Amino acid sequence: MNDRAADAPSPLNKVLIEGDVIEALRTIYDPEIPVNIYDMGLIYAIDVSDDGVVKVDMTLTAPGCPVAVSLPIDVKERLLHVRGVADVVVEVVWDPPWTPDRMSEEAKLELGWL
Repeated sequence: MNDRAADAPSPLNKVLIEGDVIEALRTIYDPEIPVNIYDMGLIYAIDVSDDGVVKVDMTLTAPGCPVAVSLPIDVKERLLHVRGVADVVVEVVWDPPWTPDRMSEEAKLELGWL
């Protein structure tokens, strides 16, 4: 647990924590793709509970992705350093399947798809 999360977040703090979580996710890259996992559309849901537990539903570009084991661990470890986060639960989901349509406009531009 993160010692900076001693007090339960207020509703406003939950919004701030979520924003900081998104910024942290934007620092994590799939090693095969030069786009962060958030803009890549691999993050399906972020939920910050009243006690500072962050639940992340994420997917991968394919079930056989070489980072299928390590990437969720990287996400958890990175998010545990976000101010106000007490714990992190990362769940890898496959429904709906990831498609390039989930990518942000910025990610598509980065990859030259626009």
